[in-house]
Amino acid sequence: MLHLRLITPPDDTDDVVRLIEKTVGTAHLVVLPGAARNPAGDVVLCDVAREAGDELIAALRALDLDRTGSIAVENIDLSLSHRADKAEAEAPGEGADAVLWEGLTEATHEESTLSVTYVAFLVLATMIAACGVVLDNAILIVGAMAVGPEFGPLAGICTALVQRHPRLALRSVIALLVGFAVAMLVTVGFTYFMDGLGLFTKVQLEATRPNTNFIYRPDAFSFVVAVLAGIAGILSLTSAKSGALVGVAISVTTVPAAANAAVAFAYNEYRQAWGSTEQLLLNLLGIVLAGTATLIAQKYFWRQRRQET
Repeated sequence: MLHLRLITPPDDTDDVVRLIEKTVGTAHLVVLPGAARNPAGDVVLCDVAREAGDELIAALRALDLDRTGSIAVENIDLSLSHRADKAEAEAPGEGADAVLWEGLTEATHEESTLSVTYVAFLVLATMIAACGVVLDNAILIVGAMAVGPEFGPLAGICTALVQRHPRLALRSVIALLVGFAVAMLVTVGFTYFMDGLGLFTKVQLEATRPNTNFIYRPDAFSFVVAVLAGIAGILSLTSAKSGALVGVAISVTTVPAAANAAVAFAYNEYRQAWGSTEQLLLNLLGIVLAGTATLIAQKYFWRQRRQET
């Protein structure tokens, strides 16, 4: 279930209430006349089944409530109510399959913002991966994958393509390109620093490295895994199962590939640098293609399901 907190101009409150009452899957409607102060107006509270939430939010926006008042949406973790159970049963479809497009756009907009924190996490993840590359340590590689925040902009690109949001697409692409460029540049400097301390050597980079040599040797499985990870990542976002994102993060080699490319470039090992770059681009392409296709499929099947009911 979702909880909606609305601030409505007094003249629009009746229209909003009628809209909520006729929407299948709503419950616990509360109207507080004159309770809002900024902006001034009435407060309307209600719960709605997740599978009916996108339709209701779209209808509220059609009333310009996002401009004249406010629409706030929260997930309800626990609701002990027979009426809520009945509302969920009446709403068509399954809540786990429903996509809240407004929520998805807002979430990916946040995650794809080029901020100091985003760049810091990506830089740290790339430097951790650089240590894993030189030491041939798979644990460090997995840790770096988990720390890397690059799936946010990738999901933003997928959402922007499906929802036709050019600003979100541009914001996501900038975050991705600038973030990786800064991370790789800093990692080159980090490599020189560690080499000066005697902790990194070119001999270590050029060794057999049985645990990490796959990073600069892309193959068909690189693309296959990226596609599967892209599907899983988008499904975890749209179904609110964010825990699955950790598994997505440690299944693709975007950050390790960027790190290997940076270290190899620092040591003039251009064969590894090029192979790692191919790995990086292959993973990014696979995730974007699969993520976009997944959102398109979800949009189509949900529309078909609603038409059937």
